[in-house]
Amino acid sequence: MTSQRRRAQCLCGASLLLLGAAAMPAMAQDKPAPTELPAVEVTAPSPIVRRQTVRVRTTARVTRGGTARNRERGPEVAAAPAPATQQQGVLPIVTNQFATVTVVPNEEIRREGGGQLGDLLFSKPGITGSSFAPGASSRPIIRGLDVNRVGIVENGTNSNGASDLGEDHFVPIDTLATNQVEVVRGPAALRYGSTSIGGVVSATNNRIPDALPTCAAPPFQSFGMSAPQATPGAPCVTAETRTAVSSVDRGVEGGVLIDAGAGNFALHADAYGRKTSDYAIPAYPYLADQTRPVNGRQPNSATQSDGGSIGGSYFFQGGFIGAAITQNDALYHIPGIDGADHNTRIDGHQTKVNVKGEYRPDAAAIDTIRFWAGATNYKHNEIGLADPADPTSDGVRQTFTNKEQEIRTEVQLMPFNARFAEVTTAIGFQAGHQELTAPSPDDPGSPLNGLWDPNKNNRLAGYVFNELKFSETTKAQIAGRIEQVNLSGTTPAFIPPVFDVNIDPASVGPATPHNLHFTPKSASIGLIQNLPWDLVASITGQYVERAPKPAELFSRGAHDATATFDIGNPDLGIETAKSIEVGLRRATGPLRFELTGYYTKFNGFIYRRLTGNTCDDAACVDIANPNQLELNQARYSQRDATFRGGEFQSQLDVGAFHGGIWGIENQLDVVRATFTDGTNVPRIPPLRMGGGLFWRDDNWLMRINLLHAFPQNNIAAVAETPTPGYNLLKAEVSYKTKLSQNWFGAREMMVGLVGNNLLNESIRNSVSYTKDEVLMPGIGVRAFANFKF
Repeated sequence: MTSQRRRAQCLCGASLLLLGAAAMPAMAQDKPAPTELPAVEVTAPSPIVRRQTVRVRTTARVTRGGTARNRERGPEVAAAPAPATQQQGVLPIVTNQFATVTVVPNEEIRREGGGQLGDLLFSKPGITGSSFAPGASSRPIIRGLDVNRVGIVENGTNSNGASDLGEDHFVPIDTLATNQVEVVRGPAALRYGSTSIGGVVSATNNRIPDALPTCAAPPFQSFGMSAPQATPGAPCVTAETRTAVSSVDRGVEGGVLIDAGAGNFALHADAYGRKTSDYAIPAYPYLADQTRPVNGRQPNSATQSDGGSIGGSYFFQGGFIGAAITQNDALYHIPGIDGADHNTRIDGHQTKVNVKGEYRPDAAAIDTIRFWAGATNYKHNEIGLADPADPTSDGVRQTFTNKEQEIRTEVQLMPFNARFAEVTTAIGFQAGHQELTAPSPDDPGSPLNGLWDPNKNNRLAGYVFNELKFSETTKAQIAGRIEQVNLSGTTPAFIPPVFDVNIDPASVGPATPHNLHFTPKSASIGLIQNLPWDLVASITGQYVERAPKPAELFSRGAHDATATFDIGNPDLGIETAKSIEVGLRRATGPLRFELTGYYTKFNGFIYRRLTGNTCDDAACVDIANPNQLELNQARYSQRDATFRGGEFQSQLDVGAFHGGIWGIENQLDVVRATFTDGTNVPRIPPLRMGGGLFWRDDNWLMRINLLHAFPQNNIAAVAETPTPGYNLLKAEVSYKTKLSQNWFGAREMMVGLVGNNLLNESIRNSVSYTKDEVLMPGIGVRAFANFKF
């Protein structure tokens, strides 16, 4: 550990101890009654939606305007609620769900930024990002689980890109167009499928409006005319701009969002774009090769992305139906030695059509009917030099396509009195079809050298959620899901020899077609109990079965961007996870916190492991062979494993200061994952802990926070290296205010500065395949401005 790191840890620990001592007399002072903050509405966790919202409250010592939102919709035409004044920086704790839900509200997204969901969630307790290409391809990892165990949805339908097929692939959801992100763990994940054992990351926006917009000040108010009360259906147009610049990567980003409504119609349109150069790093990135030129920046790390959407909804008595079409485009470089040598970059495009609707019939048995449908056409080319010495050899080295369609329908029944409890039931149906291709770039019609032949994935599922309300303080949930998964595909041909004792040479011979069928079954039970002092306790148990995905079964070929030769296993069986989670939360008063512990036992855990062997397009050689080839062999295997860990985060309002509130916050998360023989599951996040100070009032938020990650020495026995610890110091200041309303100007503004990695630490992410070649960005400042019109 460096002396700089020791000093940072000592300063952080001493500061927190002093703040804790100072808090005692401050807490003993007389305080005004708690004031309720505007609601944080959670949409993703459960198909059972009650007609109220989750409220986040805190002790406030300053007068604030606004009231709590309540988006209750009856049979009348829905109208968007008027936005309420809310202090920034309040930790949102969700207490009415049966497992932990992490919420990142709109204002935090604007402050934090990040081109990928993995970047946005990187420091959240229990969550990190894959960081294969920081800022360009970073998928969320929840409690050490990623890709095929973490679902990513946007407005209720899957993101449907290729990020679960390779760590180098981007997630086609941009934070510039996102209004809120929820990370859902536990039983509610059954709503989205067995491939969400680890959890679901749900991004929401207004691309399909679910309410008519209302304007706080009609245009003619600026001419001195009296303004009538805004009413649902009155003509209204609102707009918002989101812009930012960043120093570490010379980045520029911007987005425009427009919402309009009149009568029974609402429309939405948005467009965004971002561009960065190679980002600055504090040290030399390559551990194995100290001879390459770097010049203070991570070679081959520039990014560019843009996109847009247009959608609309029609509202009728008791509901609405809407649709949107979205385009996402990205062109980004892949850092690392191989990526820099071959100028590797990915050119990706996705066109997506989504439909969503809701109907509340005037019926005795049915409360609400909801449905979501989507169709995606995704393609990306992995481009690079076939010969680093010949710049004219630049061309497509690999192509991925994903054509996917899905539909999900839910019926929520009216609550009924079962004497011992009030029971609410929701029944869901889900169907999907996916066709993937990754042909050989040299001979697309040949099964040789392609990563896989076209494969198809058909899914059909039904699920039921039952919520039992025993009293106002005690609730339970029982849920179940059954799926039918049909997978068809061909493992490409491969030329031996393959020197790996764990691989049967007969299994890697000629191209072989497969037609596989699985019937995963899952169930969960949970209990929520309100306790004294505004505490809420929960306990959940889950049994989840997951069918293997096509990439795990049928892969056999070179993957240029990751510099791996992937070998699937068509003999993989169903993966089973049995887990229990307990939690204690408090969302009111001066101290807000959540504490969670979990234990998961996997039978037949499917994972991708580096064997230490190397390959080229036609053969592999043993790890002991002196003639090592350029691709690392990666094999899909199956073993029993155990995951256990916990998370904690809290926020304490210490006292009043200069018309606002100052306080302290802290966090801790840990996950330990081992196989039954005691060896380590590869690529697991380290123990992390941190804390900091904040001050906030109606307009200002000032915050400084230090997150310390301990060294990760619990590594796989083969082809994984230890990762040193680091200190990530961040500071931010932001200002939010309402502006004078007139017909041509902005009505609300939020601006700010955020400093990242202020200690300029050399940060390597232990879960990244490229951590020994790719450093996280160094010290940088991000300036942002957000205007609402």
